[in-house]
Amino acid sequence: MNKIGTVLYTIFNGKLVGKDEFGNRYFERRSFPVQIGRRNTKRRWVLYNGKAEPTKIPPYWHGWMHHTTDHVPTKEDVQKAFEWQKSYLPNLTGTKNAYRQPGIDGNRPTVSADYEAWTPGK
Repeated sequence: MNKIGTVLYTIFNGKLVGKDEFGNRYFERRSFPVQIGRRNTKRRWVLYNGKAEPTKIPPYWHGWMHHTTDHVPTKEDVQKAFEWQKSYLPNLTGTKNAYRQPGIDGNRPTVSADYEAWTPGK
């Protein structure tokens, strides 16, 4: 859910630049460049579709958001994906689908060179 302050700021100052396949909308400030580093540049931000999850920003929009490129991504950029690129997968940390190492539940498989745990006072 977007915060009301960000939405109001967007209404008064934002210019819609584009939208991605997840429904996120990308904005740039209409005027008044701000000083970032040694150059004057316009502020950029995103209004997320649903929960604010930064991992939902695709790589081609990430470059634009962080002023790596001034090229606004187009549909052709999205279609230029390589066959080795994976599709988006949300951050699963803290969910039941998160990666768990084998043996994390206490049922560690026995190995041939198993060890005996040290116990103080023995």
